[in-house]
Amino acid sequence: MRIQTLRERLRALGARPAHEQRVLRLWAQAQPQDRGRRRLEDFMPSTLREALPALSAELDGLARLQSEHPGEDGSARLLVTLSDGQAVESVLLPRDGLCVSTQLGCAVGCVFCMTGREGLLRQLGSAEIVAQVALARRLRPVKKVVFMGMGEPAHNLDNVLEAIDLLGTEGNIGHKNLVFSTVGDPRAFERLPQGRVKPALALSLHTTRADLREQLLPRAPRFSPEALVEAGEHYARLTGYPVQYQWTLLEGINDGPDELAGIVRLLKGKYGVLNMIPYNSVPDLPYRRPSWERAVEIARQLHRQGVLTKLRQSAGQDVDGGCGQLRARSQPAEQPVRWAARATGTSAA
Repeated sequence: MRIQTLRERLRALGARPAHEQRVLRLWAQAQPQDRGRRRLEDFMPSTLREALPALSAELDGLARLQSEHPGEDGSARLLVTLSDGQAVESVLLPRDGLCVSTQLGCAVGCVFCMTGREGLLRQLGSAEIVAQVALARRLRPVKKVVFMGMGEPAHNLDNVLEAIDLLGTEGNIGHKNLVFSTVGDPRAFERLPQGRVKPALALSLHTTRADLREQLLPRAPRFSPEALVEAGEHYARLTGYPVQYQWTLLEGINDGPDELAGIVRLLKGKYGVLNMIPYNSVPDLPYRRPSWERAVEIARQLHRQGVLTKLRQSAGQDVDGGCGQLRARSQPAEQPVRWAARATGTSAA
């Protein structure tokens, strides 16, 4: 379901703009529709009032909690069942954050990611994306939403931007606390500045070598690392939000002296921060995370050379819950893995 479809249904039930705004606000903030001092019958059309219980149940059914996997760091990975029975992952983050999925599967095919092995199965509608936030808010406060879960947000751009718009208005989340993550799609750089809610930007960098980036992110747009940083810098200066450059630290692959020198060359003096995340190990994949001591030393070296670097622990390490692992373990063994030949920009209904 799309939010625009929901708006049209509300209007067909007699909702005026104030009624539509109220229903969407209470849903996005996980509040009951009868909340408030005024009785619904005093200000809401009877057709809309009578439809609210069924509509609320339908919205609750867009994202239901299948299982919760708490981590020692205060995070919790959530396996979320959608209305068609498929499952995606959301992650409750420390300090009132939430990571949501935007697609079922992913077409980029990052070689170190379990989700990438599955291919793209379908897009999530904008209402399904917001429903993950509403679900999480029934568990704990959510003041920041990052679009870094399953999927590439730029490949589902209409739905993601529609969700961002609602969360940044009726959802009561600050615009800089809505973080759009992408491997670097030209459509994102074109569309993000046009919205009334302009999110912060996170760019998946992972390496300063164009040839290695093509190997690690085989279906990402052919942005060179230099071009990607240039586009990020432009958006950062436009919005006033520093870009978050994402770097999954892979032992023996992108943690050597050549890469550190490349990071300094690309990011020193830029309006951004490097989020360095030691790899969340996935069974059956040949990649490993370096020791924490090695990761700390890398971050220190970059700091000393003028690159603001934040070393982040990947949520879900202690529950083996990263990169689509919860969904993979929840699927029947005989379910075929489906690869998408290319990313599409189609929207879910």
